[in-house]
Parts: sequence; structure tokens; C-alpha cells
Amino acid sequence: MPRKRPLTPYHQTPSAVLYHGDVLDVLSHIDTDSVDMIFADPPYLLSNGGISCQSGKMVSVNKGAWDASQGFDADYQWHLAWLTECQRVLKPNGTIWVSGTYHNIYLVGHAMQSLGFKVLNDIAWLKPNAAPNLSCRYFTHSHETILWAAKSKKSKHAFNYAAMKEANDGKQMRSYWTMTTPKKSEKTHGKHPTQKPLALLERIVLSSTNPDDLVLDPFVGSGTTGVAATAHGRRFIGIDSEKDYLDLAAKRLDAVQERLL
Repeated sequence: MPRKRPLTPYHQTPSAVLYHGDVLDVLSHIDTDSVDMIFADPPYLLSNGGISCQSGKMVSVNKGAWDASQGFDADYQWHLAWLTECQRVLKPNGTIWVSGTYHNIYLVGHAMQSLGFKVLNDIAWLKPNAAPNLSCRYFTHSHETILWAAKSKKSKHAFNYAAMKEANDGKQMRSYWTMTTPKKSEKTHGKHPTQKPLALLERIVLSSTNPDDLVLDPFVGSGTTGVAATAHGRRFIGIDSEKDYLDLAAKRLDAVQERLL
């Protein structure tokens, strides 16, 4: 069998590296049992010609070919494929977080359970400033679900309980988190259609990793996971198929690296 060509970084800092390419191809180059934690915000596959609200205006939900559904069966097989690779690269005690909405999270959850992940929590991220529903035919969509799972039933997962309790005024932190969507200051280098707030990723990183751990984001987008990981002394790998998003992530990673010098 011919040996795979080594991956060429798209961008690199002292503690982070970004790769451009298909997620399954890039993941196949990453060593088995090498990653401590994964945060994945996979495409919601809802670019179907519908409408949404952005900054008070009606806009198309279409984000690009990368967000288009291929049908129920094909979508499920794709989720199964990238989650299989994520499970392979996780260390035995590693964990994975996956964010989604009702458009994709049930497919993701079924695939995770089929693969033998141990679901630890489902987090409800509540958005007090969520965009209104323009059709007025549904309740306003104002939360996302984040599944947190260990690699297997045998995993002894990391959880920094004391730090989370301290961050929650001395009380056990619950599984519903109220956080606004990204602040304007988090978009100074550019915008991404599904950008996550830095506060959300900082909580995820600080709750389930330790300094110098390796964090992976297979759909890196604007790079928020990498910013949180870098700012708190973790190492980071990010993957994306879109160069424009990688350019945005690179600018943000460079900025946080400069602040640490």
C-alpha cells in the first residue's frame, strides 16, 4: 500500500496548526489515540433555499455547497464516517463535544451511540439574543444542543468539576448555559455564518482539558476553538475545507498568540 503524502499545514503558530482539505482525508493522517478533546460544529445541512433573519433583515439560509443536505441516508453515513475517524484519533480517555440544532443533532446522536461513544451530557446552549422567527409559524429557535461524550464506556474522562463550580458562584454547574451569540469584538477579523461565542468554547476547553492537552476541531470555521485552546495553554489542530474560513481562523490565532507574547 502506498504511503500517504504528509500533510502540509495551511497555517501554523507555536501551539496551533490549521489544515486545508476534506475532513475525512485530513483526519486519516492524524495518529490514532493522540487527541485529548474534540469540539465539532459540523454543517447543519440546512442550505435548502429557506430564509432566516440576520441583523433584522430577511436573508437566505444558504451558506454554500458544504452545508447542503444529500438526503437522510447519505447525511447519516457522512456523520458516521467523520465520527468514526474522530473516535479513532481520540485517546482512550478523550472526549468529544458536538454542537447542533434539530436539523442534525439527532443524526449525530444516533451515530455516536451506534459507534459506542458514552454520552456524558447534552448541554442546552440558550441564546437570549436569538434572531426572531420571520414566518411566525414556529416558536423562535433560541437554543442549540451540545452533546458531550467519552470515547467509550471504559473511558475515564477528564472533568474539572471544581473549576466549573467556582465559575458558577460555588454551585454545581447545570447543563443549560445562557450565553449570547458572538460579540461584535469577536468578529473584527471577519465573519462566519455559524460562529460560536468565545465564552462557550472557553467553558468547554476549561471543563474537559488540562494545560498542554491536544484539542482538535474538524470543522474549524472562524477558529474560536483554537482561540480558546491557545489562550489557555492547550495545543490545537483545526481542519476546514474552505480557505476563506481558514484565513479568518489564522488571523484570530495570530492575534491571540501576539497577546500571549
